[in-house]
Amino acid sequence: MKIAITADPELPVPPVLYGGIERIIAMLIEGLVNLGHEVVLFAHKDSVVPCQLIPYAAADNRLKSVVINTIIINKALLLQKFDIIHSFGRMAYLLPQMPLNIPILMSYQREPTVSPIKRAVSLSLKNTMSFTGCSDYITAKIQPFAIANTIHNCVDMSKYSLLTKASEDAPLVFLGRIEPIKGTHNAIEIAIKARRKLIIAGNIPIEQADYFKNRIKPFLDDQITYIGAVNDHQKNELLGKALALLMPIEWDEPFGIVMIEAMACGTPVLGLNKGAVPEVIEQGITGYYADNIEDLIKKVGQIESLDRTKIRSITHDRFSKEVVVKQYISLYQKMIGSK
Repeated sequence: MKIAITADPELPVPPVLYGGIERIIAMLIEGLVNLGHEVVLFAHKDSVVPCQLIPYAAADNRLKSVVINTIIINKALLLQKFDIIHSFGRMAYLLPQMPLNIPILMSYQREPTVSPIKRAVSLSLKNTMSFTGCSDYITAKIQPFAIANTIHNCVDMSKYSLLTKASEDAPLVFLGRIEPIKGTHNAIEIAIKARRKLIIAGNIPIEQADYFKNRIKPFLDDQITYIGAVNDHQKNELLGKALALLMPIEWDEPFGIVMIEAMACGTPVLGLNKGAVPEVIEQGITGYYADNIEDLIKKVGQIESLDRTKIRSITHDRFSKEVVVKQYISLYQKMIGSK
């Protein structure tokens, strides 16, 4: 197959540090190319991928930039013949393609907005437009309005090393953006009440500077440390040596890639029962989820009994890039066959 993939313009594929969607796109492209498929990627000019890259002219979402990038994409789509278009970026980029007889797959990694979905379905030819959600939680938001399937996000297992047993003083780890909805402050509460060390890693968005100053920094000491953003090598080291990854979120997480990155190391996850968390964590096997912080704290004492080798094996079978790439290929073939 010849596949066009579109990304958002802000970050390169793969990202240097933060950028979960761009990381998924990079793994999908690598898997498709390794299986002999031809891929063309529309993305940030600094992207480094094993396929043809058509760079965007603008790396922002101002109206003028959207128009320019839309022209770049559709000019290439008209000059080359593709079997399918797979969008991880702005749906507006593909508006000129929707009335044409080419399958378009729109993948949502975030909460979907209903109006663009309805518009896309109304503009598209029958059986040419389809959607995926990165979790059943997201897919359920789409299905009342369009054809949608769940294809979970994936992890490159080769980048993560199994540590079969955590040390006695292994810390809890929080890894993610430092902001209230991600629950960094809840992670601190869990660590203090469970009397465990906590390592906090992740970027601090500019708009969350006061949150960090007022609700995180006052608690930093020998027990609770903040190490900043981490790269892939550092992430493997950090997650592998953790007693557990904490996901004490205060929003409906669409997926939470960091959970499967931890599980790829054999490290269990402790999370609040919101969004996709109960889809990713197998209760009492790959970790625990609970409805409130107090119940989650109680699970810290049970975490060492979980089989870390089994956690990694389950992660491979459910979330490895090889498994997920095959799921996308199967969906591509189904869409191409039904147009």
